[in-house]
Amino acid sequence: MVSGYRRSLSFPNPPASKLGKRAIHVRSTSLPCSRSHPLISQLKDQINYLKTTWSGTGNQAASSGWLCDGLKQLKAIHESLDDLLQLPQARESLRRHSGWIEKLLDDILGLVDVYGIFQSLVLTLRQDHLAAQVSVRRRDDSKAAAYAKALRKFAYEMDKLVSALGKCSAPVGFEPACDGDAELAEITRDVNEVTAMVSATLLCGISSSFTLQKSSWMGMRLSRKASLDHDKGVKEFQQVGALGRFWELRKKGDEEVKMVLQRMAEMEGCIGEIECGSEKVFRSLMNTRVSLLNVLTQ
Repeated sequence: MVSGYRRSLSFPNPPASKLGKRAIHVRSTSLPCSRSHPLISQLKDQINYLKTTWSGTGNQAASSGWLCDGLKQLKAIHESLDDLLQLPQARESLRRHSGWIEKLLDDILGLVDVYGIFQSLVLTLRQDHLAAQVSVRRRDDSKAAAYAKALRKFAYEMDKLVSALGKCSAPVGFEPACDGDAELAEITRDVNEVTAMVSATLLCGISSSFTLQKSSWMGMRLSRKASLDHDKGVKEFQQVGALGRFWELRKKGDEEVKMVLQRMAEMEGCIGEIECGSEKVFRSLMNTRVSLLNVLTQ
């Protein structure tokens, strides 16, 4: 006896969505809350590396190469930040906090002003330095004294720029909508802080170097505090002043003058490298500010 087959009921598959499979994957308009975006992780690594390499100098003088490397790293950090600000997720996150963005824009504008003024001052320094080399070759004491006076003014202007950096404080925080917002706020604040740190080290180092030079070139003795400040200067700049006073040039021997000119030529190259590095940072700051402005206007 053959048993009969039971009839089974089957239901047809549901019709495919008219939107297709792509409709299933919805892209979030905010930064992910569960994990960091690769650009944020990259920025954190860059900032931590820069802080590490710039934290162990103590009272030792810095080389111009070390300062230029810091400017190069700072430029790379701002380029990474600019890349981050191009992401739709980051823009949407920042638009929710327009007041905070406006404060950040003011801080970056302050940094742009500092670097713009620094560029002009370094250009003047380079021109004065070239003229000073001519005066040393000719053993012209009066023009050498004029250069020492120009250095005093330059050091004073550097100190003013350091004071201006203090006004470029980190922006106030905001209430984040999710972890992604908080992480974005933290990374932009860290970029601002490390920019101020590198900039202050550069300006203070140059100013401290000329504190010794303007004293030794004019035959003055340094106070203990000035000597300690000088220890934090720039080696190549210090070496020029350490060769001897830049007065009574006619009493110096040919070998001594030749050595001074050699060190001055090295210092000229260092000035050019710092000028080039600071200009690149200036441009990267401008790009960052433009990207932030686009967040508010687009």
